[in-house]
Amino acid sequence: MSAEASGSVPIDNGKKPMTIITIGMAGAGKSTFVQRLNSHLHALDPPSPPYIVNLDPAVTYTPYEPNIDIRDTVNYQEVMKQFVSYNLGPNGGILTALNLFTTKFDQVLTLIEQRADSVDYVVLDTPGQIEIFTWSASGAIITDAVASSLPTVVAYIIDTPRTTAPATFMSNMLYACSILYKTKLPFILVFNKTDVQPHDFALEWMSDFEEFQAALATHEGARDAEGEPTYMNSLMNSMSLVLDEFYKNLKAVGVSSVTGDGFKEFLEAVEGSREEYEKDYLPELQRARTQREKTLARAQEQAKADSMARVMSDLAIDRERNPAGALADHWDPEEEFADDDEDTEINIIDRSEERGPGEFVDVTRAQRHEREHINWPRPG
Repeated sequence: MSAEASGSVPIDNGKKPMTIITIGMAGAGKSTFVQRLNSHLHALDPPSPPYIVNLDPAVTYTPYEPNIDIRDTVNYQEVMKQFVSYNLGPNGGILTALNLFTTKFDQVLTLIEQRADSVDYVVLDTPGQIEIFTWSASGAIITDAVASSLPTVVAYIIDTPRTTAPATFMSNMLYACSILYKTKLPFILVFNKTDVQPHDFALEWMSDFEEFQAALATHEGARDAEGEPTYMNSLMNSMSLVLDEFYKNLKAVGVSSVTGDGFKEFLEAVEGSREEYEKDYLPELQRARTQREKTLARAQEQAKADSMARVMSDLAIDRERNPAGALADHWDPEEEFADDDEDTEINIIDRSEERGPGEFVDVTRAQRHEREHINWPRPG
């Protein structure tokens, strides 16, 4: 058995597969991380290949073979051409492509659920522009749809070498905090590229705010020309105190997507997040659903009452203005029985068998534009 295989995390076959949503700044190494995670899971004994979904429509190359690829369904370049009147830039094109793909995401969930008994992990690789997925309606829909069907954890990928500066570190932590409270899902900080820069300094800053403040004080630009702390320095000092409680309930691991170090610990953190999902997220999801159903029922009852009140009010006004019409408004049993002989019922026509090709898009069969000549494999 190989050393990597010895890092196998036992999975209960009766459990649903764990979904890992990889999110991170551009250049943090998300796709390389997914590639190494894929290799690591293939190297386990027995192998545990993940089910991978690529959600980046603008990427030209992925270092792994996705089971479902957004590029098979939506052509990013064609989107920019077709929506030329909207003057879409690169980010607008990516966002529009993701919105179009989201309209077919029920098919993606169906395909994933069909493989739920044969895979232990489902991995979603998101676009490099972090704000496109985290703050868009389509990103929220995809996240909520997956999380309502399968245990889900967010893996926030951090470029460790670029985080050695206190200001960059604080920016990453604030972004991680905002994503955590937006999704309300189990959250793992993944310090990537530890082969270049160990992540020990980050763990120290998270566990002891005084260490962060000491590093901040020695950083260039911490004081102004008069020797006083700058506004930014004071702000980050205050934020380090605010985030101290945030760090205490956060999982953090260091990995190297080049050497494969740390992926055993990452999978252990993922499995630990399953319990957190079942304990915290599922009850909240059920509570929200129950509350939404109650609110909808109350709204429907109120709408019916308001509608009936308006009808009765209109009838009263009509009878007051037109008494003769009100006298003529009576029930004639013989006329009602005569009307029963006439077939006035409108039948709903089901045209399921008449649907033409292209009305529904199979995301695994859709072809990309002709110039690339790439045949992407179907799942399974």
